[in-house]
Amino acid sequence: MEAFPEQHQLTKSFAERVRQPVKKQVTSKSSPLRIAMLTPDAQASDYWWRNRISLTRRLQEAGLTFSLTSYSFQPATTIRQQEQLLADALRDDPDYLIFTLNALRHRVLVEKILARGHPKLILMNITTPLKHWAHNQPFFYVGFDHREGTQRLKQAINKMTGPTANYLMLYGTQGYVSEVRGDEFIQLNADMPGYVLSNAFYTDVKRDKAQEAVLRSLAADPSINLIYACTTDIALGAADALKQLGKENDIVINGWGGGKAELDAIADGRLDVTVMRMNDDNGIAIAEAIRLDQENKTDQIPLIYSGDFAIVDGQTPATRLEQLKAHAFRYSQ
Repeated sequence: MEAFPEQHQLTKSFAERVRQPVKKQVTSKSSPLRIAMLTPDAQASDYWWRNRISLTRRLQEAGLTFSLTSYSFQPATTIRQQEQLLADALRDDPDYLIFTLNALRHRVLVEKILARGHPKLILMNITTPLKHWAHNQPFFYVGFDHREGTQRLKQAINKMTGPTANYLMLYGTQGYVSEVRGDEFIQLNADMPGYVLSNAFYTDVKRDKAQEAVLRSLAADPSINLIYACTTDIALGAADALKQLGKENDIVINGWGGGKAELDAIADGRLDVTVMRMNDDNGIAIAEAIRLDQENKTDQIPLIYSGDFAIVDGQTPATRLEQLKAHAFRYSQ
């Protein structure tokens, strides 16, 4: 934003567009748009499929004719398998390709697409452009800024624990998301001498692995009183472990994302706090970027869109929570 100050107003105007109901329909082209979507949605988090629904419904409301082909995989799926899915998607010659960027190897796959110049690439769940690509950037970055979400979560957790905590870090897979959610939390608490990192595990975003990591960690260090979970599946696995040990009320656990599974777990007392994404903003933003592109208004599309957050915990009033859910899931509920 400092290097490209013109992006400030672009981003602000575009964010307002996303928050508002759809503008009147466009005159669609005769041939339908082809959209391919490759996402790691084989997990408990509803973030990915909700955004597929919100993207689809917003495009329909806008009057665009299109076909959307989805390719699903697990977060820990090998890069070779993801590469095969990508090849399958490109074989259909889509106009837009929605992908993610988490591991270093993803960068290699993305660079092949950028070198081709087609399809137009939308990177989802990342809001930090790579300097390495300089002026050959993807068409659009979209998601919810992981660092901002972690900063807000850190403040909420600190209020619950006070200045001291002995905590366990549960990462997902090695890569970008674990860095900007997990490592960021560690760094944010580095100036708090009372915050001690007891242990850390990579769980491959698998609920059973997270459960096992908690059981092992608490056996080794029963004084742990905070578990920081980087994703929904991890948080639920940690909650499973505490239930097994009868320690549900003794240890603070956070969620990350605020989907239905996490909100239900907070209501049940299995989780304590989460940072809730206004989920459908993501799919709506993709739809609006595609629409503006089809209207030859690319000068109105920012390079990055990052959606809004809210902190939710067991003390959040029911009326406030319903308002948040009504907005966050306005297309996908």
